[in-house]
Amino acid sequence: MANQIRLFTVPNIITCFNLICGCAGIVFALEGFALDAMVCVLAALVLDFLDGFAARLLKAYSPVGVQLDSLADMVSFGTLPAVMLYSVMRGMAATEGACELLAFSPFLLTVCSALRLAKFNVDGRQTTSFFGLPTPANALFFASVSLICADNSLGIGIWALPPLIALFAFLLVSEIPMFSFKIKDFLPEKHSLQLAFLLLSGVMMLLCPLYSLPIFAVFAPIVLLYILLNVIKWMWKITKTKK
Repeated sequence: MANQIRLFTVPNIITCFNLICGCAGIVFALEGFALDAMVCVLAALVLDFLDGFAARLLKAYSPVGVQLDSLADMVSFGTLPAVMLYSVMRGMAATEGACELLAFSPFLLTVCSALRLAKFNVDGRQTTSFFGLPTPANALFFASVSLICADNSLGIGIWALPPLIALFAFLLVSEIPMFSFKIKDFLPEKHSLQLAFLLLSGVMMLLCPLYSLPIFAVFAPIVLLYILLNVIKWMWKITKTKK
């Protein structure tokens, strides 16, 4: 008799709460509560970390857990931020007299997030690092951008968003190597890039209130910093290889 597949393990239950956060965030976004939707994104990020931590701690790895994690991430990090941006862009289109079809452009991120997650599940290279922008980072960026646009403190127009969406859609499915925080040891010389990122991120968080930006908006420049550091490292390696 085949072994029974266990669904309700501790890591899987945590992942299900991640999924619930994604669903709740979509409802908040559609009803115009951008800040509440942002809180759901952050809660999903914490739960996404905790389910992996619980799986390692309890040695409760399973193929079902891997698939469930990607399905939850698809909602919380692939769909929720796109719905947040759609909701904001729909209002911007009405205000600026732009074509309402532009408001649907964020769903390109949903498609590329699905491709990114499917690729991750079958790509054996991505055990300790990533190839392409991780979906949580993309979600964090566009959730923050949605807050900034809803607040209108920086005067961002709707036409600035589709090129940004296209760029991040490309980054999601790209082959650009990006570091992760799956650190097995704590040797500073091996993880200097991660340490530099954490240090600079801390500085950004301290400076954010000086510019009167909406709460949580600081995550947008932090994600840009993450991308920039990885692209610089990638280009430096390419240049070094050619020499």
